[in-house]
This record gives sequence, structure tokens and C-alpha cells, in this order.
Amino acid sequence: MKTGKDFVLNRRHFMAGSAAALAAPAIVTSAFAQEKYVCKIAHTEGIGTPITNAFDAWAKMLVEQSDGRIDAQHFPAAQLGGLAEALEGNRMGTIQVTTAGPDSEEAIAPEIAAFGGAPGFIYKNEEHVDAVLQGELGQKASDIAREKTGVEFVAYGETGFRHILAKRPVGSLADLEGLKIRVPQLRIWVDFWSLLGAAPTPLPYSEQYSALSTGIIDAIDSDVFSIVGFKFYEQAKHLTLTGHWFLPKAVRVNAAWLDSLPEDLQKVVRDTAKEAFAEQRRVNRAKASETLEELKGLGVEVQSLPPEELAKMEERTARLYDEFGSKSPETAEMIKAIRALG
Repeated sequence: MKTGKDFVLNRRHFMAGSAAALAAPAIVTSAFAQEKYVCKIAHTEGIGTPITNAFDAWAKMLVEQSDGRIDAQHFPAAQLGGLAEALEGNRMGTIQVTTAGPDSEEAIAPEIAAFGGAPGFIYKNEEHVDAVLQGELGQKASDIAREKTGVEFVAYGETGFRHILAKRPVGSLADLEGLKIRVPQLRIWVDFWSLLGAAPTPLPYSEQYSALSTGIIDAIDSDVFSIVGFKFYEQAKHLTLTGHWFLPKAVRVNAAWLDSLPEDLQKVVRDTAKEAFAEQRRVNRAKASETLEELKGLGVEVQSLPPEELAKMEERTARLYDEFGSKSPETAEMIKAIRALG
């Protein structure tokens, strides 16, 4: 004889079985559907700059070459937050891709911070940059980043050599004395400008325009594309070509997300990144002079720092190689290896 308890249990079994039966077609259907992987690409680079255009092109390549399985979504110009937020989100995996100079890893992996131009004047020319980043050292930096920060450098773009944009002319080392210049919130940049007699002011990238406008700072150091893209020229009209710092941009992909992809899609990500940013580097270099002429047309006065003054800048900051290298034996070894290729 069945009890009320038996009836309840049987009813539960029936309902569970019915639910499973109803769900079964959905499971079968999903088995035949292609799984999609959301890829949020977020960074602080300006609209219309070569590096942002490269991310636009890469996002399309990811969608097309994955047959839509990768849903690449591009958010440039700090739409999802500043550099600190982008880096943190990238490490956590809430932002799958971002870009930054390898010097952003100074606190976690100082040995790869040197790849970001630290501590100034480390890259002699574009050929030197390519010898470092497109060779064994560039792969080594990616391996270290993966191990220590949870991101993989799948390619390297660049914004190019940085120069001084100021509210007043800077024609010599003496003109840097007391100059309030914005720097990233990284120790090495503060040390670099302090040795040159300037007054480095750490600020988020997104605050540069307003800081120039209000007088919090007198100057920034920047590549020419960002000066146009973010309209910094509206607040400062004197550009001094120094080329004191070359800033590569590592294309950073969250390693856990990348590992979660099927092998064929992992290959798509890595291969298309290298293709898109090889083209970005070509365009960046080809258009630098053109952009400089554009700035002149926008009312910016452009001058080159005399070679003897540049030599003084390099000499005065040379001690940073040893100071930065003292962070670890690996850092000293990496600096030596980078300089040896120049």
C-alpha cells in the first residue's frame, strides 16, 4: 500500500524526469551550435590613432577568421576606465584584451619593465626596437608576463618615440628646471624627470588635458599621434622633439581566457594579432612625419632639442640603468641584453 510519502516522492521523480525530458532538446540543440567567446578589447588610446585603428582592424579579423565564434567588442579612449582599471580588469579577466607599455609591470615584473623604454634612451632607433621585441627577447617578455601577471603579450604595437609638449618653449636642459610635467604613476618616470630638474607630477592619462587647462601641469611627454588624437595641442603649443623614450605597446590577452579557447581559436588570436600589429607599426612609422606637419598646421611650434642637449639628458639619467637594474639580477641582465642589440 502506497503512503502519502510515497506519492510525494514519486511525484517529485516524475516532475524531475519531465523537466529533464523537456530540457533535453535544448541540450541537443546547443551541442550543434557553435559556442561564442566574448572578447572585450578596452584601452586608453585615442580615437583615430594608428594603434586604435589597428585594434578596429584586429577586432574585425577576430570575428571573420573565427566565423563569428569570437565576439570581439572594441572600447577605445578609456570608455571602460583609465589605464589602471584596464590593467586590473585584464589581469582579472573581465577585460580580455588591453594594451600598455611593458613598463606598467614595474612593480610585479621589473625585468620586463625595461622593454617599455625604462629608464629612458634605452632604444636607439626603430631597428633596435624591432631587434628586441620581434625576436627572442620579446617572446621572453611575454613568457614572464604570463607567469607573473596572468597575461600573454600576443603582439607588440607602438606609439613611437615620445617628445615634450609644453606651454612654454623648451630649447635646452636648463628650460626643464621646475617644469611641471605629467608622468605615469610609475616610480621610474618620476625618477627620470627628477634627475633632469623637472617637477614630475603623476596623473592618470585621462586627466592630462584638464590638468594642462587648469595649470596643474605645464607639460606632458607624448607621441605625436596622441597629441592630435586627444587634442593636447589646444592647451600647449610648444613641441620639442627629444625622442627620449620609445614606448612599445604590448597587446595583452588574459591568459586564462586564451587558454579556455579551442586550439584553433587560440591560433586565430595569436596569428591575427601579429598580422594586425605588424601593419600598425608600419603605419605608425610612415605617418609620424605627416602628423608632425599636421600639428604645425594646428599652430604648434616645433623644434628639435640640439644634439648636445640630448647628450646631457642621456648622461644625467644614465645612473638609472644601474638603479633600475638593482631591482633584481634578472632586471640587470635584461637591460644589458636590450642595450647589446642597439
